Amino acid sequence: MHVCGWSGVFCNRHNQRVTGLDLQGLSLAGSITPFIGNLSMLRVLRLQNNQLSGPLPDQIGNLFRLQELNVSSNLIDGSIPINISLCSKLAIFDLTSNQISGTIPPELQHLGQLQFLKLSHNRLSGSIPPSIGNLSSLTTLELSTNNISGPIPDTLGRLRNLKQLQISINNLTGTIPWSLYNLSSLSTFAMASNDLWGEIPGDIGFRLPNLLVFHVCYNKFTGLIPPSLHNLTKINSIRMSHDFFTGTVPPGLENLHELTMYNIGYNQIVNPGQTELEIITSLTNATNLVFLALDGNLFEGVIPESVGNLSSSLSKFYIGGNPIHGPIPASIGKLRSLSLLNMSNNLLSGDIPPEIGNLKELQILGLAGNRISGEIPAFLGNLTKLTDLELFDNYLEGIIPSEFGNYQYLVSLDLSNNRLSGPVPKEVFSLSTLSSLLNLSKNSLTGELPTEIGVLENVVLIDISNNLFSGGIPNSIGNCKSLQGLSMANNSLSGPIPDTISNLKGLQTLDLSSNKLSGSIPAGLQGLQALQLLNLSFNEFTGEVPKGGIFRNHSIAYLEGNPNLCMKLSCKNDRKTMKLRITILVVLVVAISTIATLFWVVLQKPKAKINARGGLESFKGKRRMVSYGELLRATDNFDAANLIGRGSFGSVYRGTLSDDDGTSRAVAVKVFDLGARGASKSFVAECEALRGARHRNLVRLITSCTSVDHGNSEFCALVYELAENGSLSDWIRGGRRPLSAIERLDIAIGIASGIEYLHHDCQPPVVHHDLKPSNVLLDGDMTVKIADFGLARLLINDLESMTNGLKGSIGYIPPEYGMGGKASTSGDVYSYGVILLELLTGKSPTDEMFKNGMNLNRWVGSAYPEHVMDIMDIQLLSMTTMEGGNYDKLSISGGRLKDCLVSLIGVGLACSGDVPEARISIREALQQLEGIREKLLKELA
Repeated sequence: MHVCGWSGVFCNRHNQRVTGLDLQGLSLAGSITPFIGNLSMLRVLRLQNNQLSGPLPDQIGNLFRLQELNVSSNLIDGSIPINISLCSKLAIFDLTSNQISGTIPPELQHLGQLQFLKLSHNRLSGSIPPSIGNLSSLTTLELSTNNISGPIPDTLGRLRNLKQLQISINNLTGTIPWSLYNLSSLSTFAMASNDLWGEIPGDIGFRLPNLLVFHVCYNKFTGLIPPSLHNLTKINSIRMSHDFFTGTVPPGLENLHELTMYNIGYNQIVNPGQTELEIITSLTNATNLVFLALDGNLFEGVIPESVGNLSSSLSKFYIGGNPIHGPIPASIGKLRSLSLLNMSNNLLSGDIPPEIGNLKELQILGLAGNRISGEIPAFLGNLTKLTDLELFDNYLEGIIPSEFGNYQYLVSLDLSNNRLSGPVPKEVFSLSTLSSLLNLSKNSLTGELPTEIGVLENVVLIDISNNLFSGGIPNSIGNCKSLQGLSMANNSLSGPIPDTISNLKGLQTLDLSSNKLSGSIPAGLQGLQALQLLNLSFNEFTGEVPKGGIFRNHSIAYLEGNPNLCMKLSCKNDRKTMKLRITILVVLVVAISTIATLFWVVLQKPKAKINARGGLESFKGKRRMVSYGELLRATDNFDAANLIGRGSFGSVYRGTLSDDDGTSRAVAVKVFDLGARGASKSFVAECEALRGARHRNLVRLITSCTSVDHGNSEFCALVYELAENGSLSDWIRGGRRPLSAIERLDIAIGIASGIEYLHHDCQPPVVHHDLKPSNVLLDGDMTVKIADFGLARLLINDLESMTNGLKGSIGYIPPEYGMGGKASTSGDVYSYGVILLELLTGKSPTDEMFKNGMNLNRWVGSAYPEHVMDIMDIQLLSMTTMEGGNYDKLSISGGRLKDCLVSLIGVGLACSGDVPEARISIREALQQLEGIREKLLKELA
């Protein structure tokens, strides 16, 4: 057969010369032959959707009659041949979706008849040549998804026929040239995901009347949403998310009937004075709407029932990250095409409405971080297409429905930090599709772990910590071969660690701390090469600690609180020695305290009035003795109902003690577990640190008790004043009302003031050594009280380094401690800096987002100072007033708030440098904070 009869080959009739090759979608491989340049009559070359590789041959420049060149969706590499500029009749040039590198040749300006230039989805770098502006016939310019940098050339404004401008997902910088706003023929204006800034002109809708697509998301644009944009009644897609737009949503949305996408998420848009989200009602006329994102803004009010009148085609609906309150409307169940519904991180309350069970197409459901209460409804199990279910950080109670076993595609399940109880249905542990996350932590779940947990062969992370699970760890856990993180801490698990856990070769973190696990530590843990963190502390393990693998590094293998573990086979002798040390320490503390008290009384006796019984009538410094029996009665026999919390070395109970005059006072009784390694040292440390300390921002030690209990065992306790408002951790985590800016500033000053006293006004100076939000208490009037001095050190020639075990709390420990550095005031400053950053952002330093070298400090630093508002706690930004304390609704403007927060972040970063030399002192930090507060209050006066 003659070549002109071949499929995809076109010839002219006159002399049977090849004029066209249409070989698209034929799975062709190999390179494009240089002999292609011999087809001098070729006008059309279509090679798209194949697997062609190698560079474009320079000989293509010989095809001077070529009008269409389409090699898109292949594996072509190399650079764009400069010779292509010789194809003077070329109208279509399409290299989309290849591996083309290098720069865009300026010589392309010679293609005077070019109408379509499509170079998207390649590896192009350099800048956009200004000479592109000479292509006067150009109607389509697509350069998106490359590595193109530099400014947008002003010369593009010469392209009067341009309809499609797509330059998204590059590294372009600067502002949008004003000349582009004069291209009235533009229908697509796409510049998303660059580093562009400036304001969008308010009259853009009049300048570009033919716009159908407007994408400027993921940049640094500021100002208002252009009002004229909502006058474009034919527009299809508006994407303005992840910028810095402010103000309100302009009117006119109800006229955009052709709208398919509306995304203004993650800006600073407000709706002042609205009791409900009127924007939702305005969008009910957009009957083709498929994608709606309003998340990450400052919208207030309730979600109206009109939400059910949104487009029946709506597939994705993002409305999380706003201070929206009230119940979830029942009408949401009408949106039956929804595949994604994200309402997380609002202030929604009430039950989950049964109408959500009608959303059969739902794949992702996010209701986390709200105030939703009631039980988890069984009908959620009918949403069989779910891949992600997030209900964490709510007030949900009751049991987990067994209907969850109906899920056929579930990849991630997070029910953590609720009030769930009862046993976990076996059906949940039988969800073999789980491959990302199973998080049931921070609930009150009970029962034993079933063997079905071994069905989770594909899951990467399991967290069931902080529950009431009992029984043993099933051997089947060894079947979870994909596990990278396993946390079962703070339960009542017993028995040995199964040897099968050594099958988890990809395991990176293993936390089994604070259980009742016993037996020896499996030697197989030494062989887990990927393991980066091991926490077996506060259990009942016995025998010799393995010497290999992770056990070589004590800073990432936590074994405290296992008194019968030893580094050699002499546990019995070590235990006797430890008991003797505890006894000596307790006796010394009692003796020192008694002598010090008597000595003080003798010195002060002439000034004190003696009553008829010979006692001191007025002695504010006196710490009256208290017996074990009194503490037993004060706490109702250490009833669990009075338990405030548990720490590494003991438990704290709420109690009521009577003073000598019969007056009752609320106290916190810290009972030390002397069987835990380091507990006796902790008791001594707290006594030493607080013996002479007097400061309004330190928790006040009322008295101590060293005695024996009813079982004739040693008993040690400290009695403190009770902080009625709990810990700062409770407030940051959303367990209380949101803290205003001024309250957070006052708390930051209070903490700094207490530390400054310890570091500079105590002799010798005191290093707290375990600063974290849970050790910062707040009394009835929100005054800071720094607590838990169990790891505190007096700086008297303290040469002890961290090589014998890393002390402190993960995320707050300064880097130098991990390398054997000794305790220092600079270490406390680092911990304080982390607390300050956490107080402002609401992000814990142990958040799952911080991995691969990223931590809270670096994350905040990357946003400082320009993008500070992007990382602030959403509850902080949602507050339009500063309430609380001694301030009565002081209004604060957005500009003043930003200035204040930028300054505070600056202090936090200055305190949390990676090396001690890079940190300021706590005194300097306090001075800066007080200056910020003074300036703010002056501006508000």
